Amino acid sequence: MTTPTPDKRYMSRAEAQAADIDVGLRQYMLQVYNYMASGIALTGIVAYLTATTPALYNAIFGTPLMWVVMLAPIGFALFFGMRIQHMKASTAQALFWVFAAVMGLSLATVFVVFTGESVARVFFITAATFGAMSLYGYTTKRDLSGMGSFLMMGLIGVVIASLVNMFIGSTALQFAISVIGVLVFVGLTAYDTQQIKEMYAEGDDSEIYKKKSIMGALRLYLDFINLFMLLMQLFGQRRE
Repeated sequence: MTTPTPDKRYMSRAEAQAADIDVGLRQYMLQVYNYMASGIALTGIVAYLTATTPALYNAIFGTPLMWVVMLAPIGFALFFGMRIQHMKASTAQALFWVFAAVMGLSLATVFVVFTGESVARVFFITAATFGAMSLYGYTTKRDLSGMGSFLMMGLIGVVIASLVNMFIGSTALQFAISVIGVLVFVGLTAYDTQQIKEMYAEGDDSEIYKKKSIMGALRLYLDFINLFMLLMQLFGQRRE
């Protein structure tokens, strides 16, 4: 038995407007997820091709160019956040693809250090965790905005501890960083999804609509990538 679709002729103006916004919101969120998924796919392809092409891999990670590749994603993310409001949507989209490709170069070591089986296993764990938390952030009626400052403090703490551990090389500290980092990015996934949902406003012109979609995709992309890397530290199996 099928449920009849409400006819707007028999709906109040408020109900009709709510229905229009709901359809528009679903299309907007679908575009955000499509951009994010495409970015992750591009990152994975570039990372795999780089790791399996010795000449390219050695040219990057066997030279000081390694530091440029490793730090470039941070520069891209900061530039994106500060300048996206002042650039065209087409430029923002192109930069997003460039960012995803450069991130792929920096993640090529994952395929070298860890076994392919463990990379695939952790990827699916990440996808399931991310999907569940993003769905929660999208559907929950609870206001998650109060979590924002707490999660940002946790993120700053993880970054500082990671930098310190680069010099002391403590496995215990790395384990603690990974566990806390996973909790932070699990929370950020739900929080960012709700924030991206609330960014939607019916009536936005196509240029603003597209830029919001790209910026939202970048936020979720970063949540996914960081969650994946932290889970790799916990569950990834290193090559012998």
